Amino acid sequence: MEEIRVSHDGQPRSGTPVLRRINTAAVLEVARGAAPRALRIAELAKLTGLTRPTVANAVEALRDTGWVVQREPDLGAPAMGRPALRYALNPRAAFVLGIDIGPHAVAACVADVTGQRCALERRTVPTAKPLDATVLLQVIDEATSAAVEAAGVRPGDISGIVAASPGIVDSPRGTVRIAPSVPGWPDLPFLSWLSSKYPCPAVVENDANAAAIEIAAGREAVGETILALQWGTRLGAGLIIEGRLHRGRSFAAGEIGFIAPSDSPSDTPLDSTASGPLEQSIGADGIVQRAEDAARRSPNSHLAAALRAADPDRRAVAVFDAAGRDPVAAAVVQEVAQQLARAIAPVVLALDPDVVVIGGGVARAGSPLTDAVSSELSQRVLSAPAVEVSSLVEDAVVAGAVRLALQEVWRRRMAL
Repeated sequence: MEEIRVSHDGQPRSGTPVLRRINTAAVLEVARGAAPRALRIAELAKLTGLTRPTVANAVEALRDTGWVVQREPDLGAPAMGRPALRYALNPRAAFVLGIDIGPHAVAACVADVTGQRCALERRTVPTAKPLDATVLLQVIDEATSAAVEAAGVRPGDISGIVAASPGIVDSPRGTVRIAPSVPGWPDLPFLSWLSSKYPCPAVVENDANAAAIEIAAGREAVGETILALQWGTRLGAGLIIEGRLHRGRSFAAGEIGFIAPSDSPSDTPLDSTASGPLEQSIGADGIVQRAEDAARRSPNSHLAAALRAADPDRRAVAVFDAAGRDPVAAAVVQEVAQQLARAIAPVVLALDPDVVVIGGGVARAGSPLTDAVSSELSQRVLSAPAVEVSSLVEDAVVAGAVRLALQEVWRRRMAL
């Protein structure tokens, strides 16, 4: 990097506060990229293009503010004379909090400035219907407080928060416009409440968008178009188009749960205050309802036994697990796959995505799910994308919230 100089006539000159910030930011960026490896002053100078004295001054400033720490010399490395000191990014320079808010469960994760997870806490939301938004807020409080305590940090140590929420989220304004799964949630001053507990910037993001960002970041290819489904009790999608998140004009892009299933009345008006028709039809509860109906007609089937034995939160997955050895379960899986394929086929035809990635609770079904969806989708599009299960399954949302919080913390730190 060229060292900028400013003369008395107003042009950049070495030693000015702006230049010092530029140089310090350059050194910090290199330390960030090298983490957790520690670098010598000579290595930092080579990688930044700055002189050794300039780098030494920047390192001293970063040590003073806690962003860089000194490591002991590598005594095992061959060297002439006294071993050189090394410097590394301090993982504890800042912490972020990512929150996955759902109508049935809340997850809160604290991570350090390198993205290393320090603590992850989950709390179940009481099953009262309709769900009271104030009850959900209490659960969020429990989960976030537990995560901060488990990470061994204080609320004042948190430098950034991203809360991934259900519903249509106007992220720039920090508001939730519509959230049918949590009545009263849009009216709650959620960000104000967060600010009262954690004195740092907080952002609210749509949960499917957060998951899509994390899924895209974890893939080897860059600039892909991805249809990232979040499939649990609710059903939505995050759209990554050529590497960039697409929110839509009114931030409602990806709300595929409101697509009308092929077997629904065509003249039924859309009700934005209730769960979407596709969500009701093949969300986790809808899958279980279809399976229970089939099991009642075939009480001696393997499906009926699987539903009786399954844990309450795994009953939808049990349907897919049973499909390989039970024709009754296989028929239910085919119905569900057909409904999803018919719903997303126009999206696939319009976007021509590289891949459809399925996350959320239903994703735990694995290959029986992806095989069925891929088979049905391939019959309805011109060029069938790959259909995969997210390796993060149910952690994609909270991991995406952490990633977004880290991006914001680093953006503020590197701003000149």
